[in-house]
Amino acid sequence: MSDPGPWLGPLGWTTGLLYVLLVTALLTVAVRRYDRWPLGPADLVTLVRVGLIGVVTALVADGAPPLPVVSVAAVALVLDWVDGLVARGTRTESDFGARFDMEADAFLILVLSVYVSGILGPWVLLIGAMRYLFGSAAWLAPWLRGPLPPSLARKAVAAAQGIVLTVVASGVFPEPVSTAAVALALAALVWSFGRDVMGLWRARSPRTSAAEER
Repeated sequence: MSDPGPWLGPLGWTTGLLYVLLVTALLTVAVRRYDRWPLGPADLVTLVRVGLIGVVTALVADGAPPLPVVSVAAVALVLDWVDGLVARGTRTESDFGARFDMEADAFLILVLSVYVSGILGPWVLLIGAMRYLFGSAAWLAPWLRGPLPPSLARKAVAAAQGIVLTVVASGVFPEPVSTAAVALALAALVWSFGRDVMGLWRARSPRTSAAEER
């Protein structure tokens, strides 16, 4: 890790700029695809969270110390809870909002896993990569793109990843405790994805099954 200050150097600013450009491009495409303009109140909360995730990304890229990384990540995690409350309270839930929220969560977990991998080892990257490995597999196996039923267990496991990684990044626990906590979080994530994959496999349409057998 670099010295505590300044927290952002050239690499951090460059990473932050690239993040802004990429998010702007992806969000523009998504807004047009879902015909979601103007953004709803919960979407705006998620947008603020996306901005904070950009700050975390820049800090991690620049090798910042734990304090700024954990502080900004913690606020982003709290807002993840807030945007759900806002969506339900204003009855503005949407497919766009759910996808927007999910992708923000996934990227924050990826960035935090990169940071924690510098403490515990590269195996931690499996947590951040899981969502993207699943998405890549869905291109090869169309049945993985099927709808998933709502699941409190899935939401709890996903939320736990960010919380555990943020706490471990703070350095408050000794390494053996941190390793155990992250290993348990990874095991829960593997279980959650495995359960969803099995559910999607069972729900395959006969047409999809026949196409895959040819």
